Amino acid sequence: MATTLHGLGQDVLGMDSDEGRVQELSDRVPHLLCINASDPKALREAGVAEVDVAVISIGANIEASLLIVMAVKEMGVKFIVAKSTTEVHGRILERLGVDRVIYPEREAAVRMAHSLVVPNVIDYISLSRDFSIIEIPAPEMFVGRSLREIDLRAKHGLTLIAIKRSTNGIMTTDVSPSADERILAGDAVALVGSNKALVALERLVIK
Repeated sequence: MATTLHGLGQDVLGMDSDEGRVQELSDRVPHLLCINASDPKALREAGVAEVDVAVISIGANIEASLLIVMAVKEMGVKFIVAKSTTEVHGRILERLGVDRVIYPEREAAVRMAHSLVVPNVIDYISLSRDFSIIEIPAPEMFVGRSLREIDLRAKHGLTLIAIKRSTNGIMTTDVSPSADERILAGDAVALVGSNKALVALERLVIK
């Protein structure tokens, strides 16, 4: 996360109590500190009170995770993201005021399950227990046809929300494309709908 945010042009202040980890990332993230993040004084001296978003990625050590959350909350950090490994840990984080609780292992497992059921999935986002967004290579049956002709909503109960296309090596994304937009070979499409409808479409495509 630190390296990705830095690559996206964001100012990142990273910290870890393991000096080896800090050294490993020092050439990719400029502002890294080796400190005990569960020490509120150390956090304040590091300038954590000035950040816009705090990400606490400690999962296994629940006590340390909660202490850090309470510390950054008291410092007035506006948005807090915290990793959780169990439902109980997650509920406690939410009660402490964490804005977003993430379950990396569970989310990775859900993605893997979907990729096994729908092998062509490029990306997957769960919206709820029953609805998702998937990105897949444009099915051959879509190529050369307009969205109006494909009529996904009427025929499959799905909505196409974006088209990704590479033109001369440059990737572009057309969000909410018009009904007259035609799907080209090599396109990827993002679809939203019920999990049942998404799986049904994929099974139809790969037959």
